[in-house]
Amino acid sequence: MTTPVLIVDDHPLFRRGVRQLLEMDAALSVAGEATDGQAALDIATRETPALILMDLNMARMDGLDALRALREAGVESRIVMLTVSDAEDDVIAALRAGADGYLLKDMEPEDLLAAIKEAAEGQMAISPRLAGLLARALSGSRTAPGEDALATLTARERETLRALARGLSNKLIARRLAISEGTVKVHVKHVLRKLGLRSRVEAAVWAVNHDLD
Repeated sequence: MTTPVLIVDDHPLFRRGVRQLLEMDAALSVAGEATDGQAALDIATRETPALILMDLNMARMDGLDALRALREAGVESRIVMLTVSDAEDDVIAALRAGADGYLLKDMEPEDLLAAIKEAAEGQMAISPRLAGLLARALSGSRTAPGEDALATLTARERETLRALARGLSNKLIARRLAISEGTVKVHVKHVLRKLGLRSRVEAAVWAVNHDLD
C-alpha cells in the first residue's frame, strides 16, 4: 500500500524533480500533477489523494486560495505547502487556512523526502528554520492563550492537545485514544476554541512551548 501524492506547482522542472524524489521511496506514489490551484481542486475532488504538495505562488489560482477552496470543498487530504517563501505572513496564513505543514524548496533532497514521508504518515511537517518563526509569531499574538487556558480543557481535550503537539493526524489520534475520527474532530475544535487559536499547528506549537505534560 503506497501513499498517493498530488504535486501542485507551475514549474515543470520542479514537478519532475519532486516526482523523481517521491519515486525513490516505495511507500510513496504520484497520484498526479497540477499546474495551478484550480487544476489541483479539480483533481483532488475527483481523485482524493492522501497528500497534496502545493506551491504558494501560481497563476490562475494561487496556493493559498486553492488551500481554502480545497478545505471548503471538504477535501480531507493532508495538504503541505512546498514553496520558496519563508515570509511570516505566508506561513501563518497557510497554517491558519488549514495546511498540515509548510516546507521550503531549498531543503536538502533527503531532508525533504523525510519530511514528506512524515506528512504522509500523519505527522506535522514544518521546515526546521520555520519552527522558531512560528513560535515567535504565536507568542507575540494578542490572541495567544494564557497559562490559565489549560484549566478549561477536559482530560480528553488535554490528551488531544498532547497528540497535536506530537504532530499526529486525526486518524492517528483516533487510533491512539481508541475513539472515532469524528470525535477527534470535535475535541480539536473545542481545544482551538478554548485556547483562542485558529489552527491545529498553532495549538501544537503552543503545547510544545508550554511543555504540556
